[in-house]
Amino acid sequence: MRNLPRPLWTWLAPLAAWAALPLAGLGNAFNLIVALALVGAVLAAVHHAEVVAHRVGEPFGTLVLAVAVTVIEVALIVSLMLSGGEAETALARDTVFAAIMIILNGLVGLCLLFGAFRHREQHFGQAGVSASLATITALSVLTLVLPNYTTSVPGPTYSDGQLAFVGLVSLVLYGVFVLVQTVRHRDYFLPKDAGLDDEEAHAPPPSDRAALASLTLLVLALGSVVLLAKALAPTIKAAVKSAGAPEAVVGVIIAGLVLLPESLAAVRAARANRLQTSLNLGLGSALASIGLTIPTVAVVSLLMGWPLALGLDGKATVLLALTLAVSTLSLGAGRTTILQGAVHLVIFAVYLFTTVAP
Repeated sequence: MRNLPRPLWTWLAPLAAWAALPLAGLGNAFNLIVALALVGAVLAAVHHAEVVAHRVGEPFGTLVLAVAVTVIEVALIVSLMLSGGEAETALARDTVFAAIMIILNGLVGLCLLFGAFRHREQHFGQAGVSASLATITALSVLTLVLPNYTTSVPGPTYSDGQLAFVGLVSLVLYGVFVLVQTVRHRDYFLPKDAGLDDEEAHAPPPSDRAALASLTLLVLALGSVVLLAKALAPTIKAAVKSAGAPEAVVGVIIAGLVLLPESLAAVRAARANRLQTSLNLGLGSALASIGLTIPTVAVVSLLMGWPLALGLDGKATVLLALTLAVSTLSLGAGRTTILQGAVHLVIFAVYLFTTVAP
């Protein structure tokens, strides 16, 4: 058993997810079981991606985890888009924007807050974080703000040519960032002082057998996520509509579900005084969410002939600008305290409140 990936639930969750597929649409109680199976499959998928990533090392390890998370996100978005047709053209925008706000405000705020409670002041490599924030800023503005100001077609959409070009440059930007992070300037992103009280930071890599088993279970988990998401799409939309909440809440639900595993891992690393690892996880997930999701959804939109609404409204644009400015300031000194965490969490609370009550 020493060579097998653990814990046991990560083996059972993908199988349970496939077993739960026939229960979708049979009633609220069965839909709850399907939703729980979906959550379990997401958590198991990310766990097995981390096992494979730990085995193969960099630069492939980062790509494995990023691609796994993005496949989950794209599966949920595309499933809802296909079930709703052109009525869901804003879903990708809402989900990507939600991911940015959850990561840069909620996740970063929690990491800074919990880390400061335990260690008072924490330090990290500024060069890597600055590079991440610069890339996130460029991708965010190009995909979520610029569509409101182009003139080929009325905003908040790009023309087909513009959408294809922005999707391509988003993918290029993300690819260059991964190259910098994992090859050319990998030292910018490495923790200077690993947390001595964190056993995971010093865990030996899994065996080939364990990595192969995790790769197989990763494929099974991702496949179940795609099918379960498609089966639950009508239920998610109906629940949001019956609650009287704006459709943007669907994007928040999707982003929160996808980012849950990374969020837990990032907070755990911050408490172990490995803030660099926390920021790498969070900012890396934000970059993958924009740099990989937007190109994929753009391809789907172009193939289906649907317009893709990407431009944010005025309220969301203000919150995005505030978030990017505060993130640059709070993470620009290479050290953080409880104050920065509180500021980020307040902005996140405002975002959630104004999403439900715009």
